[in-house]
Amino acid sequence: MSITAAMVKELRDKTNAGMMDCKKALTECDGDMEKAVDFLRQKGLAVAAKRADRAATEGQVMAYIHGGGKLGVMVEVNCETDFTGRTEEFTAFAKDLAMQVAAANPLCVSAEDLPEEVVARERDIFKAQALEAGKPEKIVDKIIEGKMKKFVSESCLLSQAFVKDPDRTVEDLVNEMRAKTGENIQIRRFVRFVLGEDS
Repeated sequence: MSITAAMVKELRDKTNAGMMDCKKALTECDGDMEKAVDFLRQKGLAVAAKRADRAATEGQVMAYIHGGGKLGVMVEVNCETDFTGRTEEFTAFAKDLAMQVAAANPLCVSAEDLPEEVVARERDIFKAQALEAGKPEKIVDKIIEGKMKKFVSESCLLSQAFVKDPDRTVEDLVNEMRAKTGENIQIRRFVRFVLGEDS
């Protein structure tokens, strides 16, 4: 199948990948647009994984205030260079992350950051619910695992569906930014304040 300039442009618009990368992806996937998108995402993930151990000490602390001053978020997002940290694209990315924290109220950045006591408490609750519902003992563990997976995806920022595009996770967003900038991008930490509530 011949790959047209219009196809390359469509894929570039969808993924923000380079023209040559888009052409290669379409060629590899015989012109299948969806497969080409997946191909580019996988490539981006591989590149992102290589960068994940490089020092990221630049970036921004982004503040976001919502609801007429009743909800506020601060998030620290790091990159490798001051140049990247000052770009409009990085600023928009950091703001999107702050809005995500405001809207989705995660407990922590990643699953590794979840306190063990929180995980244990949730497991106990899910087990009690399953037994209370009369589920057979042999499938209770599978039920717990399924509910824990959902709990992690809702509680950890990186695992959450991105509020502006629920088909992508926040981690997908971070990996796309790594692929675009060529730098290690990290969400270091965040804090969320709600008027009248203890943190």
